[in-house]
Amino acid sequence: MTPYQAPRWLRGGHAQTIWPATMLKQAAPDYRRELWATPDGGQIAVDRIDGQAGQPLVVLFHGLEGSSHSHYAIALMRAVQARGWHGVVPHFRGCGGVENTLPRAYHAGDAAEIGWICTRLAAVHPQLFAAGVSLGGNMLLRHMGEMRDNAIPLAAAAISAPLDLAAASTRLDHGVGRLLYTRMFMNTLKPKSLAQLQRHPGLFDRRAVQKARTFGEFDNLVTAPLHGYRNVQDYWRRASSKPLLKQITRPTLVLNAVNDPFLPPHALPGPADVSTAVQLEQPREGGHVGFVSGPFPGTLAWLPQRLLAFFDSYQRP
Repeated sequence: MTPYQAPRWLRGGHAQTIWPATMLKQAAPDYRRELWATPDGGQIAVDRIDGQAGQPLVVLFHGLEGSSHSHYAIALMRAVQARGWHGVVPHFRGCGGVENTLPRAYHAGDAAEIGWICTRLAAVHPQLFAAGVSLGGNMLLRHMGEMRDNAIPLAAAAISAPLDLAAASTRLDHGVGRLLYTRMFMNTLKPKSLAQLQRHPGLFDRRAVQKARTFGEFDNLVTAPLHGYRNVQDYWRRASSKPLLKQITRPTLVLNAVNDPFLPPHALPGPADVSTAVQLEQPREGGHVGFVSGPFPGTLAWLPQRLLAFFDSYQRP
């Protein structure tokens, strides 16, 4: 498939970086929702598209505070549906309109969450391909690296994953990233964490969380201690997926735009950082899960086509 190239009207500067891809969002497919009990007594929402018998399954793990109605999820699931394949968008704890009743939530290093979801799905759909976007991409890559030959997906793709969490979070906590993106995420992360605190008093310092303005502060107060990390530096180091890219043995596409505002170019992996099973794709433009193509105002068709073309190469007869 043709590598991504931004359309002429969108090239240069920061246009693609800040392009509101959500403005191009299509109507969501007619999902069939299931509620799954988690192994530790919680509950998650799983939105499904039923394809034709014997066709592959594409699982999409959404990004931070995303859902099956995020622009990239709709675009991919509509493309999956058009092929007659099966599609699934599992939601992480507290996402998709289902409250999280447990002290823990979801985090960038949670490969175990990816593992049990994929295991359950693969019991019915042995031809399983997985894609992960942003935070979900980092989680998926950790599963692929930790499990090696025992990873569940036949092939995987990570899109705009924050492979180096320290570099990504530091970038988002300064300048335009802090003004645009960090503030947006804090508007949902903080209320959710305070709701957890109401159910489970003593988890963390309420006033400190209310005052948090950066990922560094929030992850140090909430994410790290709730999920077994000593502090934010320990979390960012141990949850990053970049160190595990050399351990991946199943075919994996790692797609990052060089102008992604969530990850500085110096943190992108090179050939020496990955195994032979990993295919790096780093177009100059594309933004963060943008990859807008076509005449103005553009479409979101390129990314689903790229992912499905990659998965096509690894279908079993």
